[in-house]
Amino acid sequence: MSLKGKRIGFGLTGSHCTYDAVFPEIEKLVQMGAEVVPIVTFTVKNTETRFGKGEDWVQRIEDLTGNKAINSIVAAEPLGPKMPLDCMVIAPLTGVSMSKFANAINDSPVLMAAKATLRNLKPVVLGISTNDALGLNGVNLMRLMATKNIFFIPYGQDDPVKKPNSMVARMTLLTETVEAAIEGNQLQPVIVEKYKDSE
Repeated sequence: MSLKGKRIGFGLTGSHCTYDAVFPEIEKLVQMGAEVVPIVTFTVKNTETRFGKGEDWVQRIEDLTGNKAINSIVAAEPLGPKMPLDCMVIAPLTGVSMSKFANAINDSPVLMAAKATLRNLKPVVLGISTNDALGLNGVNLMRLMATKNIFFIPYGQDDPVKKPNSMVARMTLLTETVEAAIEGNQLQPVIVEKYKDSE
C-alpha cells in the first residue's frame, strides 16, 4: 500500500545504540510521502551518551522530517481526537518504556502519543530494543503482543551467547510493518534470527 499522505507518529525512546539503524527508516517514510511527526522521551531529549547528545538527535529528526519534535506530555495529548495519526511507531522501544506501556503508565510524550493512537483505534507499531525481553520483561512483551491494534517490527535475539535475554527488532522491516499494520495485519514472521543480520 502507499504511505503517501499518511500521518505517522514516530517515537524515539532511550536505546541510543539503535538510532543509527532507525534514522534511515525515518528517511524512507519521508521519501514515501508520509508526514512524519517526531515524538521524543525526556531521556532522548536530555541525555548525552557515547552515541551523541540528546539535543543533536532531536535536531536530526526535526531536520529529517521537517517537523518540530513533540517533547512534552501536554503537546502529545492532542494526537488523540484533535490531531489523529494514521499510525504511531515507537522505534527503538526500550524495556523500560515497554513495561510502562504494557501496564498503562503514560509518563512520557511517546507513551502518551501511543495511548492517544490506541484511543483512536489506530495501529501502534513497536520496534523493541531491550536486554530483558526474555527475562522479567517477557511478560510485558507478551501482553503487548496480545493487545489489539499493537503490531511488532519482527525481532530476535541480537547476541544469544553473551546476552541471552536480549532481543532487538530488525529495523529494516519498519516500513513493511507499518504498511501491514495500517491494513490491520501483523508482518510475518514476527520472530527472526536477528543475530545473523550482521553476518
